[in-house]
Amino acid sequence: MTHSQPASSSLPALDLTADCSRCAALCCVAYPFEEDEDFAILKETDHPCPNLSQSCFDCTIHADLNSRGFGGCIAYSCAGAGQRVTQVLFAGETWRDDPDLLPHMTHALRVLRPIHEALLILREASNLDLPQDIRQALNGLMTTLAVADGTTIWDFEEAEVQEALASVPDFVPRLAPYVRKDPAI
Repeated sequence: MTHSQPASSSLPALDLTADCSRCAALCCVAYPFEEDEDFAILKETDHPCPNLSQSCFDCTIHADLNSRGFGGCIAYSCAGAGQRVTQVLFAGETWRDDPDLLPHMTHALRVLRPIHEALLILREASNLDLPQDIRQALNGLMTTLAVADGTTIWDFEEAEVQEALASVPDFVPRLAPYVRKDPAI
C-alpha cells in the first residue's frame, strides 16, 4: 500500500478561523437559545440577542459570558463562516444597514457553518499519511466544499456541495486507521 504525504499546498486556501471583527454578529441573531445550562435566556431564531450592542456588533456582556450563564456563546465557533457570509456573500453589507437582509444573512450562516466545520475536519485529516485513493477522495471533498468561487448562497446549496457535505460523516471513519495514537494517552 502506497501512502502519500500531506499535500496541503494542493488544498483550497480558505480561512476557517472565526473573525468576529469582519462579521455582523450573525451567530447572535441566527440561532435560537434555549434557557438551560448553556444560555440564561430564551431567544428565537433570527432575533438579535438582547446582549448585542444596539450601535455595533459587540456583545455587551462578553467579558462575563460564563458568569452570566452564556457558556454556549463561549463554546460556539462559526469556523469562519460568519465573515465569509458578511464579506463575500453580502459584500460587507449588514442586516443593520438593511434590515431586509437579516433572514438572508442568517440563512446563509446556517448553510455555510456546517460546510466550514466539515472543512476544518478534512483540513486536519489532510495532515495524515494517507493512501493515494483516500487522499484523492479527501482533496475532492475539500475542493467541492470550499466552493472557491462561491459568491451567493445558491453556490453552497448546489446539490454537489450538499451531497459532499452529507458524505463527510461516512468518509471520516475511513481515516481512523491512519490516525496515530499519542503514546502518552
